[in-house]
Formats: sequence, C-alpha cells, structure tokens
Amino acid sequence: MTPARRALASFGALACAAAVGLSAYASHGLQGEDARRAGLAALFAFGHGLALLLLAPGARTRVKVVGLMMLALGLLLFSGSLLGAALFAAPTTLAPAGGLLLMLGWLIIAVDALRR
Repeated sequence: MTPARRALASFGALACAAAVGLSAYASHGLQGEDARRAGLAALFAFGHGLALLLLAPGARTRVKVVGLMMLALGLLLFSGSLLGAALFAAPTTLAPAGGLLLMLGWLIIAVDALRR
C-alpha cells in the first residue's frame, strides 16, 4: 500500500477513535448548542473516518486517492470548525468549506466508481 493510502487509512482510524471520545464528552460534558455541535462533529468524524479506513487500502487510482484526500480535509475543516465552536466559542466559518469538500470528495469517488 502506498504511503498516501496508509496515511488516509490511519487518519480514518484516528478519526473514529476521536469520535468515540468526543461523543462521550458531548453527551456528558457539554450542554445545549455546544453538545449538539460536538455530537454532530463526532458523527461526521466517525462516518467519514470509517469510510477512509475502509476505502483507502483499495484506492487504486489517483482520482480515488484525491477524492479520499478531499474527504480527509473536509472532515478536518467541518468537524474541526464545529468542535472549535463548541469548545472555544470560535466561529464556524470553515464548516461550509469542509462540507463542500466532503461533498466533492464523495462525488469524485462516485465518478471513479463509474469509470471502472
């Protein structure tokens, strides 16, 4: 497996692990809007982390690897922005860019699947 694919799979596993802890903290350590934002960040981190973990080892084309990289970056921006708002009262200005990257990443992966 290439270093990029290994890194993406590893990032996915780390995102899943962080999501478990984050969801526990959202449920037991936060309240109101902060709990909702942290819970949503955890949900996206777990789902996209699992996708990266499962899809990266089999990514045989550059197109698919680019799509997976977009998922990873989108996950960092989207979940990170929500988490920053929940924990540090930071603005969520990066969440829309992260969401757009997540959508584009999935579309690129879909196109790659159709090309085969």
